Amino acid sequence: MALIDLIEVSKKFGEKIILNEVNFSANEGEKIAIIGKNGEGKSTFLKILFKSLSPDSGVVSSQNGKSMAMLSQNIDFNINLSVGEMIKKELDEIYFALKEYELLQEKLNKEPENKDLLRAIDDIINWIESKDAWNIDAKIERILKEFQLFDYKDRAVFSLSGGEIRRVGLCVLLLKNPDILLLDEPSNHLDVYMTHFLEKLLKNSKMCVIFISHDRHFIDEVADKCVEIEAGKVSIFKGNYANYLEKKVQILQNLAKSHENLLKQLKSEEEWLRRGVKARLKRNEGRKERIFKMRELAKKNPKDIRRLKLELSRASLNFNQEKSINRKKMLFELKNISKSIGGKTLFRDFSARILQGERIAIVGKNGCGKSTFLKILLGELCCDSGELKRGEIKIGYFDQAREMINPDKNLIEIFCPNGGDRVEVRGKNMHIYAYLKNFLFPKEFLDKPVSVLSGGEKSRLALALLFTKNYDILILDEPTNDLDIATINILEEYLLSFEGAILFVSHDRYFVDKIATKLYAFEENSKISIEYIPYTEYLENERDFKELENFVSNSEKNSHSSKEKSSKKLSYKENEILQKYPAKIEKLEQEILELNHSLSKPELYQEKGINALYERLKEAQKELEILEQMYFSVLEKSI
Repeated sequence: MALIDLIEVSKKFGEKIILNEVNFSANEGEKIAIIGKNGEGKSTFLKILFKSLSPDSGVVSSQNGKSMAMLSQNIDFNINLSVGEMIKKELDEIYFALKEYELLQEKLNKEPENKDLLRAIDDIINWIESKDAWNIDAKIERILKEFQLFDYKDRAVFSLSGGEIRRVGLCVLLLKNPDILLLDEPSNHLDVYMTHFLEKLLKNSKMCVIFISHDRHFIDEVADKCVEIEAGKVSIFKGNYANYLEKKVQILQNLAKSHENLLKQLKSEEEWLRRGVKARLKRNEGRKERIFKMRELAKKNPKDIRRLKLELSRASLNFNQEKSINRKKMLFELKNISKSIGGKTLFRDFSARILQGERIAIVGKNGCGKSTFLKILLGELCCDSGELKRGEIKIGYFDQAREMINPDKNLIEIFCPNGGDRVEVRGKNMHIYAYLKNFLFPKEFLDKPVSVLSGGEKSRLALALLFTKNYDILILDEPTNDLDIATINILEEYLLSFEGAILFVSHDRYFVDKIATKLYAFEENSKISIEYIPYTEYLENERDFKELENFVSNSEKNSHSSKEKSSKKLSYKENEILQKYPAKIEKLEQEILELNHSLSKPELYQEKGINALYERLKEAQKELEILEQMYFSVLEKSI
């Protein structure tokens, strides 16, 4: 039986049909991506599933006793509590269950043969395990650290930014571990490191996850089914984003020529993705060989790790520096620039040249200084030290394009301020409709005022306006925010054909891989490194090196600890305790777990005898206590 079903569901807002007699079902453990253009009804679809919005007709049914939670665009919390207090309050049900389990165990110690108690304990154990909540405090700590919120746990919620509050909301839902989790743009306000953690957590969870996302890499990693909402209809595609693209291209090939532009974009995307996957597979093989080689080197000499890492960095740098920089126009020259804000050093002593035609992505964690770096190039901020030279250049800044749009004017007035209905685009004179059609604006939008457009449509309009101007360099800060996948495809097509330089900040790994030929990677210790590899490969290398550093660090600690222990003089009996007791302790702990399990299952304690099981449990607990006391006493002496 499905966890949740929509049967012949319809929904309209005014005259606009959002859903027209759609059918949908979700099963246990499925990971389902909801795809569609902005305004097609993706968020409405989630709200109907969550039953916070009623359909006009049709049936929404869900299994009794199954929990459901939803992360929407707006989070409602008691803002006067601290982050830590608020999370614990939201997890009241889990803390109550853990307390109840302890009370029931105390009662069972007094009434070991009480069958009602045993049944109640069995029920509460099953519930706690379904929430994976035995170590809830450790889980809270880990998830707060992964989402860069641990240092905020004592801060009042009202002092957080909107993005931080949304991250707290996401943490709460993941800790609640519902049977069905609904997420609306979960990777918004997350950097790539947080997003990677979220991907792993969702993929490995038993939850049914239904999510809206425009992050194609996230969809590709998490989804095992894609559901497209278009013109009130729902189409279902098994598999991830790559499979969705492949099937969608096949469908469009059979449709009328009016889909020619969209088909061209999707074909291009599918082709690029296939090339990327093949390249990634080859890179993964090389990376595996490299990591094994490094581990072998680490066993012999940890210094070899650092040398090999340096050699690899130089190899990629030299490969790309073979091109002569003198043949290209220099747009910016940076010499040892540094910047600090609020006592925090964002970057120091960074030198680089930005040349005509380069496509550079600025990447790194939230708060590392990426947007500040852009503002320095734009002249909005000054660097603390160093020298910045800028050539005689025209800069196109995406945020400025948004500001240039007067909400009281219609689309024709925006693009043709001097009258007429034609626009110049890269030396080509075009009818305004022919141009705006490329940005998915239908003809009836031409005389609409900007004020009636949605946020996504306004962003699309700003992009269209940006590409009518002549610039030497485009500077873009998170250009894919608020854009649907169809619009991101258009943006990519225009950027790839743009002859000037492009400098942009983005957490969208798919977008960065497709556009950038160079990375300015903001790293720890206020360093910016220049990389010439795809962003996904840079992130994978970074994870590999971190894993190796941990491997080396642990090896050194273990070696140091062993030497220290061996220097302490222990008796033969004490050495024997250190060597043999851990295994004995582990064996007893396993037996205690099995005894508790047997005591919680009527079919098991009836077969084995409840009194015999309970007596053995008490004996095993006493033995464990004695072994642990002896082991830790000797261990303390050895240290």
